[in-house]
Amino acid sequence: MYEKLLKYIEVINQWRKRRISNSNFLIIAASVVGIMGGIASSVLKELTHYVASFLINDLHWKYKLYLYLFFPLIGILLTVLYIRTFIRRSKFQHGISSIIYNISHNSSKLDFHNIYSQVISSALTVGLGGSAGLEAPAVASGSAIGSNIGRFFGLNYRETTLLLACGAAAGISGAFNSPVAGMIFAIEVIMPEFSIPAVIPLLIASAFSSVVSQMIYKEPLFVLVSRSGWLMDAFWYYIVLGIIVGIYSVYFSKLNTRLGNVFDKIKNQYSKVLIGGISLGIMIALLPALYGEGYITIQKLLDGNFKSLLANSLFSEYQDLSWALLIFAIFTLIGKTFASIITMGSGGNGGMFGPSVVVGGLLGFVFSFGLNQTGMVHLNVTNFIIAGMAASISGVMHAPLTGIFLAAEITGGYVLMVPLMMVSAISYFINKGIVKYSIYTFDLAAHGNLVSQENKDHGVLRRIKLKYLIEKDFVILRPDDTPASRSADIVHTTKNIFPVVDKDGVLAGVLFSDHLLELLVSNKPEDRNRPIKDIAQPPDRVININTSMYDVMQIMDSQDKRILPVTGANNVYLGFVTKNGIFNKYRHILMRQGNTL
Repeated sequence: MYEKLLKYIEVINQWRKRRISNSNFLIIAASVVGIMGGIASSVLKELTHYVASFLINDLHWKYKLYLYLFFPLIGILLTVLYIRTFIRRSKFQHGISSIIYNISHNSSKLDFHNIYSQVISSALTVGLGGSAGLEAPAVASGSAIGSNIGRFFGLNYRETTLLLACGAAAGISGAFNSPVAGMIFAIEVIMPEFSIPAVIPLLIASAFSSVVSQMIYKEPLFVLVSRSGWLMDAFWYYIVLGIIVGIYSVYFSKLNTRLGNVFDKIKNQYSKVLIGGISLGIMIALLPALYGEGYITIQKLLDGNFKSLLANSLFSEYQDLSWALLIFAIFTLIGKTFASIITMGSGGNGGMFGPSVVVGGLLGFVFSFGLNQTGMVHLNVTNFIIAGMAASISGVMHAPLTGIFLAAEITGGYVLMVPLMMVSAISYFINKGIVKYSIYTFDLAAHGNLVSQENKDHGVLRRIKLKYLIEKDFVILRPDDTPASRSADIVHTTKNIFPVVDKDGVLAGVLFSDHLLELLVSNKPEDRNRPIKDIAQPPDRVININTSMYDVMQIMDSQDKRILPVTGANNVYLGFVTKNGIFNKYRHILMRQGNTL
């Protein structure tokens, strides 16, 4: 059966190659990816909101309120159980970092199960109160669609990567109903190397996804609110907001790494679930706005309903006090930061895209509302909430254009384009200047798995493992050998260096062919019969097997060496590494990546 299916696929591919040019086929494939990505995003939103609506509105039980404390724990536990039960043949990968990793390290191949498993697992996590976003799972699902369509039709690495990026664009476009931001997100975050022809498939996929999403899920993420322009008098306040959000985005990024490491140290998965779930339940009980994505809270603030922050909390009696609203908003934005990281670290599935939007909106609210309470200035709170969202996306994800166009598209804030540009640029440069890497690439860079545009040589070299480049076809000499006893091996080898290795496999020294040949042609018999141990030279530098390839190249360049011996534990000889071998591998990786997209 499987062999017949492969034959049918091959027949389809041969027909496609004869009848449809490659460029036209990519347009068709991008359209299909966009439609399927839009469906996946819509199903994800429908399923998540159905779960949340059922628990909040349709579940009738006199003790239901007590369950709210445990809903996040239940959601994360169900997510972990689903992954462990149904996704067993391959490793389940969370978020956008895994997509970036697979593009550079796995030929843009994403497992088929990501198409549906990302939807199901994130709906369980977020629908039951996990404080995370749906956008990253939507991107992962769309990217998996593009990757598998590319593999199904036998496309090369470059074309498959383009379709994967089309799926990512479709995921953002369908989740936010923002086709331009979807396309820009794919360019800025997923594939920063691109050519102009790649924009057309991205635009088509993003547009189709937006149309399909609106047909299936008609409820807008945010009601369009910004129809008034901005005042020049507020220009400097936008600059200050950009600085504040930029600094907070640094805190967000560093906290994500540190708190994530804390959860990584907990080896028992169910202990993670218990700790994270209970912590989330307590936080949501105190700060109800942390439940789920948090977009409802932002929409109410955009509408001017500031009291909604405290309306359903334990502190609702203080909702008429401006200072109470301000303090509660500060605690909510800090709590959202912690809650989103805890949700992901404890085993839930979601993303940081949504939380960064919410945190940025709350920062904009706190800044503008707080200044208004002084009576010294009157700022448009709605405009500053929108600007805060753009600045947060720009800083946290290092995607300033995505932040600008996403904030404008989802709120109708095109009249705020200049302030959005200012706050996004400022936040981006502050975060990048301090953290250097985005929230998606920090861990990849820390583990040497990021091919950085800014330092591609370093990135590519760190991906090369020394153990795969060790050359072992060298003639090994023993300490008690003599040039005469090994003359045949010395004369017929193509290598000009000989490792001297004792009976325990330890590297005792090296000899070069010119020295050995001089001894062999010497008129003195004692020269030809001198023990190797007496003439061997200690190597100038020995490379340990665990040395990174970047450090190997640094050593070779600093000492002007083209070949170095490699040893393992206890100085056991393993072979040699050559500069030519490194360069060949380097070229192979660059060719694998294909021409810039």
